[in-house]
Amino acid sequence: MGIHTYFQSLTDLERIIRCPGKFKFQEHSVSAHSWKVVQYAKTLADIEESHGATVDWKKLYEITSSHDYGEIFIGDIKTPVKHYSLELRAMLQQVEEGMVAHFIEEHIPEEFKPIFRRQLREGKDDSVEGRILEVADKLDQIYEAFAELKRGNTEKEFVVMYRSALIKIKGINLRCVDYFLSGILPDMVNEGSESAIDIARITNEALAD
Repeated sequence: MGIHTYFQSLTDLERIIRCPGKFKFQEHSVSAHSWKVVQYAKTLADIEESHGATVDWKKLYEITSSHDYGEIFIGDIKTPVKHYSLELRAMLQQVEEGMVAHFIEEHIPEEFKPIFRRQLREGKDDSVEGRILEVADKLDQIYEAFAELKRGNTEKEFVVMYRSALIKIKGINLRCVDYFLSGILPDMVNEGSESAIDIARITNEALAD
């Protein structure tokens, strides 16, 4: 019981594999994904600050490091399934949030419950920090899919992942998005130019939509 239960549960995130059921050259756990999202978010936030934005770094670290904790209870559900409809997405989010709330109620000492409710909440919102989290989360989706496409993985799932994440990112109003699209993405596309899969075409189609 207590904080020990929470600390022990973190190991479960290492065992949950992202994009289950598809051939992958490299497996990625939810735990590794969460760590990378924090790293992306740090740099994205620095870019925002360099253009005059004010970033609440404590909030940013809390929501990025804990944003997928609820997958301990429901696992990693593939993006096309998760976003099949707004109704389905809302239902999954309700279940996930409900199970996190139950976990906090059952295992976290009373004096820490408000802290855990804040830290393990859904962090994606219209705040600067919430939008940075959204970009960082999708950025890792892009990198995971890109790595597979670059190696010639013909699973359609990774084309969908790459394309949908690009479309989502380009619609988020942040200066770090502009920097990614103009200063980072071209390097990615150039690096993938020798792949048997036409990454440049997929990229251009996504940006044109």
